[in-house]
Amino acid sequence: MATGLDPKLAKAYTNRGNAYDGKREYDKAIADYTEAVRLDPKFAVAYYNRGNAYEDKAEYDKAIADYTEAIRFNPNDFRPYYNRGVAYRQKGENARAKADFAEAKRLGCKE
Repeated sequence: MATGLDPKLAKAYTNRGNAYDGKREYDKAIADYTEAVRLDPKFAVAYYNRGNAYEDKAEYDKAIADYTEAIRFNPNDFRPYYNRGVAYRQKGENARAKADFAEAKRLGCKE
C-alpha cells in the first residue's frame, strides 16, 4: 500500500479513507482523512470526504465544519456547498440549507 511507501502522501491516506468509507467503516475513514489533513492542511478533498463520513454518522456539526474548510480551499466546487446544505437541512437550519443549495446550483450543480 502507498502509505507504507511514503506516509507523507496525503492523497494515499485519502484514497485509503475512501476505501474504508465504501465499506462503511466510517471511523477508520475519518482517521485516514484526518491524517491526510494533518499532512496537507489545505487538501480540500480530504476535508470534503471527511465531511461525508461525518454526515454518514449523523455528526452534522462536524460535517458542516469540514465542508466549510473544503469550501475555503476550493470555493468553486459545488459539492461541499450541496452537502453542507444537506447537513444544515438535517439540523433543521433551512435558511442556511437553501443558501448553500443556491450556491451549489450557481456553481453548476444539476440537482
